[in-house]
Amino acid sequence: MRAIAAALILCLIPLGARGEGASAVDGASVYRERCAQCHEGGVARAPDAASLKRMSPTAVKLALTGGSMRTQGESLSAAEIDAVSRFVGGAETTATSAAAATCAKTAPPASDPFSTPHWNGWGVDLTQHRFQPAAMAGLAAADVPKLKLKWAFGLGEVTRANAQPTVVGDRLFLGSVNGRVYALDAKSGCVLWVFAADGPVRSAITIGIDTRSWTAYFGDQRANAYAVDALTGELRWKTHVEAHRAAMISGAPVLVDDTLYVPVSSLEEVIGANVTYSCCTFRGSIVALDARSGAQRWKTYTIAEEPQPVRKNEIGVELFGPSGAGVWNSPAVDRARAMLYLGTGDSYSDPPADTSDAILALRLENGALVWKQQMTPGDAFTVACGGSAPGKGNCPQAGGPDLDFGASPILVTLGNGKRALIAAQKSGVVHALDPENGAILWQRTIGRGGTLGGIQWGAAADERKVYVALSDIRIRRVSEGTPGAQPGFGTTFLLDPRVGGGLYALSLETGEVVWHTPHPGCGETPGCSPAQSAAVTAIPGVVFSGGLDGHLRAYDVGDGRIVWDVDTKGSYETVNGMTARGGSIDGPGPVVVGGMLYVSSGYAVFGGMPGNVLLAFSVGGS
Repeated sequence: MRAIAAALILCLIPLGARGEGASAVDGASVYRERCAQCHEGGVARAPDAASLKRMSPTAVKLALTGGSMRTQGESLSAAEIDAVSRFVGGAETTATSAAAATCAKTAPPASDPFSTPHWNGWGVDLTQHRFQPAAMAGLAAADVPKLKLKWAFGLGEVTRANAQPTVVGDRLFLGSVNGRVYALDAKSGCVLWVFAADGPVRSAITIGIDTRSWTAYFGDQRANAYAVDALTGELRWKTHVEAHRAAMISGAPVLVDDTLYVPVSSLEEVIGANVTYSCCTFRGSIVALDARSGAQRWKTYTIAEEPQPVRKNEIGVELFGPSGAGVWNSPAVDRARAMLYLGTGDSYSDPPADTSDAILALRLENGALVWKQQMTPGDAFTVACGGSAPGKGNCPQAGGPDLDFGASPILVTLGNGKRALIAAQKSGVVHALDPENGAILWQRTIGRGGTLGGIQWGAAADERKVYVALSDIRIRRVSEGTPGAQPGFGTTFLLDPRVGGGLYALSLETGEVVWHTPHPGCGETPGCSPAQSAAVTAIPGVVFSGGLDGHLRAYDVGDGRIVWDVDTKGSYETVNGMTARGGSIDGPGPVVVGGMLYVSSGYAVFGGMPGNVLLAFSVGGS
């Protein structure tokens, strides 16, 4: 799903092994032979040449050797990786010096940090509302226009700031693409500790308190779940939750009493673009772990059947199915009914599963499936579908349309006392379901949807309305020599600055549109799009929405007026002694805690604007 959208997608065509000691590897040749098929072929989610040039060579190399594109990098020699990274990448970034920003003195932790302002995990609480009550927000609606930058923290060689911070007990916890997990002082940004995970960490971090003090729980893009001492950064346990080589954890784990529930997704949708790859065998899952030891209590696959051979592609490679239905989001928890609700992604291969593009309800105790509600039947997709006709290569016969649930379901209580489950989809449709049985209560279409369209990462809900941001990205193609094209590359794909975006407020009771505020406009800035793909955050009186144009805007919940607008693009001198850059805002939404607002800036999708900074705002900047 959208985790792939931020990845460096190199469709590497096997050409046979080359010697590690090759004296003069030509990066341009490697690119043309191994990468251009996707990057200049209009393949969905493959960053174009201009986007790659906004990445540093180090960042490209990280993606190919240890990051989200490690499986593609396995077929390249070290010399080829170095050469192609230098060819496609732009300028290097300055590395973070965490030691230079180490806190001089640490205040003792609160005895009960959850009694003080906090934002824990993805959606504040287990219902995934993304609504921060007044006492926890510490920020009145009237003060929002007075917000100014207080400090910035740079993430080094990272060129995708795609993790959402967690704030508990005046400590801020943040993952990064380079695998570092930071614990910062939430007021000043100084570093308390740094933990090195085995792979990129994009999931929000969940904090738990028990007799052993604080524990930070998170996952990485190598399908490892971690428990780390939240006060010292020392590892308590690590559990590999899925053996499939493409498996990853993108959604934040949720903690219920002494059980940690970990969602599992994968990159096989990308690997499947390679016609020589035997696609596809991954199945999404939820894994329940003992929070103290990391031992598995149960595991439920989103597709019950194991993949079986279904046909061969035109070069004779065996294809398998059903597969896919990864869980990209953080589940919602219903304590009253002891249930877990989650959204699934599309299928990767034929035959499409009847649990993909669906909302599933599982029992907390044992993971048993209670009900399912599929919203888009027959949806099977890999990145190969961007360059091959349906049924050709490793594109399934359905050929998409790739309409995942990337957003967490939201469990709400209606005015009549009944409850509903709000689920926003890449189709551009917002659904309201009965959590008892999955029956559809209402549906509202707000966009045209598509691979990068519709509702991407999440809505927010207060007592009466749900606030939904629209992506609906459109891509335009330009050839070398035309404005916006990247020199040295045959084709450049640019985000259309005229299409996409907007924020909607819908009635929780009926789904009727209460108000709609279009995007103010993007201009012709390279890499700019009006799409609003990032998760939405609300406090009493105000809702916040970030955009691919790099702006974070605050809207009046009553009528949708924009009451605050800050452009996060540009250069920042950070508290940890480096120059960092802001860019597109996507994926994680802003976090509001104790009178401060935190937002990651620089999550670039196809044609977007990369960056590597966490920004902290306060009233007056003090």
